[in-house]
Amino acid sequence: MIPEAEATGTLRDMYDRARTPHGTVDNVMKVHSLRPHTMDGHVALYRSVLHHPDNTLPLWLLEVVASYTSILNDCDYSLAHHFTNARRLLDGDARADEILAALEAGTPEAVFDGKELALLRYAARLTTDVAGMTVQDIEDLREAGCNDGEILEANQVVAYFNYSNRLLNGLGVTTDGDAIGYYE
Repeated sequence: MIPEAEATGTLRDMYDRARTPHGTVDNVMKVHSLRPHTMDGHVALYRSVLHHPDNTLPLWLLEVVASYTSILNDCDYSLAHHFTNARRLLDGDARADEILAALEAGTPEAVFDGKELALLRYAARLTTDVAGMTVQDIEDLREAGCNDGEILEANQVVAYFNYSNRLLNGLGVTTDGDAIGYYE
């Protein structure tokens, strides 16, 4: 990864575009430094999937879906960042601790039900058995109260994190030097 201090031209511009609210550039973006055009696509996808104002699912839930996908993919990097975000958005550490324990145990039903549980089950299936997906998976979400827009939002979060987890794990990216979490 090219350090920020050595970045020039297009890479400098991309680092500026990829800055977090902390003013830092996380390693998930720096890993693209040898091919800045891929960072451009990654930044756009990340922000549209997780931080777009037109999303209707609660941000804490999208962060939990992201975290569960990352747990299933054994991606410590994304889990560190995104469960920190979820924790900050949830009411209280006790609830966050319960959620994390249930997700790590593979038992989201211990702390979720209804639409939230259906979305987490969908995330698990899309992550671990994508070839086995059927129209019934979508029908199950609808029956749990999800509308098609919410299903698309969850699908995009899961798909993005499957991409990002593979990028991070496949290139050995760590959180060394990162400011963990997106929010103050």
